[in-house]
Amino acid sequence: MASTSIVTVLAFLLDKLIGDPQSWPHPVRWIGKLIDLLELLLRRVIKALDTGSPGTTVLAGAALWVLTVGISAGAVEAALALSYAHMKYLWLALCLYLVFTTICLNDLLRHTGRVEARLEAWDLEGARKALSWIVGRDTSALDEAAIRRAEIETLAENFSDGLAAPLFYLALGGPVLAWIYKATNTLDSMVGYKNDRYLHLGRASARLDDVLNYVPARLAALLIIASAGLLGFNAGNSARLWRREGRFHTSPNSGQTEAAMAGALEVFLGGPSVYGGRLVPKPTLCEGGRAAGAADVRAAERIVSLATLMSLLLCLGVEALMIWAFPNHIGWGMLS
Repeated sequence: MASTSIVTVLAFLLDKLIGDPQSWPHPVRWIGKLIDLLELLLRRVIKALDTGSPGTTVLAGAALWVLTVGISAGAVEAALALSYAHMKYLWLALCLYLVFTTICLNDLLRHTGRVEARLEAWDLEGARKALSWIVGRDTSALDEAAIRRAEIETLAENFSDGLAAPLFYLALGGPVLAWIYKATNTLDSMVGYKNDRYLHLGRASARLDDVLNYVPARLAALLIIASAGLLGFNAGNSARLWRREGRFHTSPNSGQTEAAMAGALEVFLGGPSVYGGRLVPKPTLCEGGRAAGAADVRAAERIVSLATLMSLLLCLGVEALMIWAFPNHIGWGMLS
């Protein structure tokens, strides 16, 4: 159905034009509120059972994932099916909104641009604060080189999590599958921590996020390598470093794109970082590479932008194939 491909392209153009206006309603924020509510209810259940067993909390965490994803996917499916059955223009508008809100390229580039603007104005404290909006680590003691290293890492990681993966699932199963992924990724960002509060409750969400990101992360790394080559960066080194060091990261997926980006730019990334007041050891990627500078951040932005365009083209191709093979229902609410 050609209209779905048009919707996907229009969603990218809309993201390019306006990004993510904070005043607009956004499904991720709704899912976040749902997670907070479900966590509160499930913790009350755990307290009422009073078993003291980590296994009970792990099961509650699995229930948290099932409920969050089930409610999110069910709401998307119901809204799409109802609008498609009764009002096609409303269906198209809803599809556009759902696809648009899975994309974050403009917002990602805008955030790194704010950090760079502060650094160029010699405002180190302002750069640290701007960086804190897009990374989970403590930024209060980072110097200029560490800030730029963190920018490049988040560009590489968010290309995978926030662009390649949603498009991968959009192509395979439309907005419903894309929002199953987004709900899982939101859960991981909220409860997938290895601390006292979430070690057991967040285990299922963290593991399932790793599973859902496994293929997209490796596809994203290949797209970074290809984009680096097309833009004149060191694609050969990017591929070598990806194969050699992509698995060294503490995350099974984050290291894929970070290693590919480090190799393309020939800069070192990673190393220990502070999270919640605790020093977390992380491997250094491209050890022996130079420290990242302003030109490297701009280069990483160009690589991610081109890789995103390539992701879009792949998505459109797979999307057309899936709709041809399964015309009545692939998660776009088109029920016969």
